[in-house]
Formats: sequence, C-alpha cells, structure tokens
Amino acid sequence: MIALLAVALITLLASIVPGPDFAMVTRNSYLHGRRAGLLAALGIALGVQVHVFYTMFGVALLIAGSPALFTAIKLAGALYLAVIGWKTWTNRAGLVIDLHGGASVPRRQILLNGLLTNALNPKTTLFVISTYTQVVQPGTPLAVQFGYGLCMSAIHLAWFALVAVFFSQARFRMRMVSHQRSIDRLIGAVLMALGVALACANMDKL
Repeated sequence: MIALLAVALITLLASIVPGPDFAMVTRNSYLHGRRAGLLAALGIALGVQVHVFYTMFGVALLIAGSPALFTAIKLAGALYLAVIGWKTWTNRAGLVIDLHGGASVPRRQILLNGLLTNALNPKTTLFVISTYTQVVQPGTPLAVQFGYGLCMSAIHLAWFALVAVFFSQARFRMRMVSHQRSIDRLIGAVLMALGVALACANMDKL
C-alpha cells in the first residue's frame, strides 16, 4: 500500500507540472471541443503504458542478473527525482499555448498525437524508470507491477481529463499559468525531498 501511494504521489506531482502535454490537451479542447481534449488525455495515459511495459521487463532482468546494479539504478532513479525537482523549482520559462485556429483533426489523430506526446518523451521515460525502480523489489508479483503502471496511467488520465474540461476556459487557464511559478516551486520542493529521502534509503543498502 505504501509503495502504491508513493507511485500515486510522484505521478500526480509530475503530471501537474505544466508542460507540452498540458498545452496539447488545452489546445485540442479549446479548438475542437472537450471530447477532443479527453481523447488527447486518453492518448497521454496510453503513452505512459509504452514506457511501463519495457521498464517492467528491464527491471526484471536487472533484478535477476545483478542485484547490485539494480540497487545502483534505484539510487540513480532517486537522485533523478531530486534533479527534476530542482529543475522544476528553478523553472522560469512560461508555458506558451498556441490557441490559434486550425483545420479540423480526425479523432483518431488526436488520440495518436496524445499517445506520441508521452511515448516519445525522454522525460517520461526517465520518470517511469525512476519511479518503478523505487517500488519494485525482488519477488514483486507481476500483477502488482502491472498495477503500478495502471495507477500511473489512471492518474495521467484523470488529471488531463480535468485539464480538458476546465483549462480550455480562459479564466481557469490564465489563473493556472499566472500561478505557474508558485506551483513549480511547491512541486519542485516535494520532489526534491522525496528524491533525497529515497536516495538516502538506497545508499544504506549499498
């Protein structure tokens, strides 16, 4: 239960930080309607699963082949969470969302674009690997590992569905963007604290 809560917390924090996925869902919802925004959100959630599948099997191979290497990667993953926390804390780049009109896009294309936004995002790759290595242990059942992945996707879907419904409206979007600096600082601080705590725990095992 604690591991699942950790996955949920880290995933939620990483999802909330405004980025390209936020911009894409907002734009689709604004230009093509909420259904299009929800399809983009579903695509993003499915994109997470691409990383989950290869991460699961890679972690299993590491556990079986070299427990010491697996522990080292757990430490690197924890430090990575601290690094992205620091980058989020120090982020000064404002989010730009292109809301100019465009040609109508087929629904399947919107879904595919959402999937590719996460499936081809190297930051999502590192995020999933870092999170998985913190909670998967030797002997963790395959069903439980799948459960972690489904939790990640479900949180992405829930958050970006909210983005599609609410942040296509100017007043909500402008309020979110105007407070981006404060949001980044809060999320960055929590991620840094989690990363350092996990790194310290993993160093004790080396």
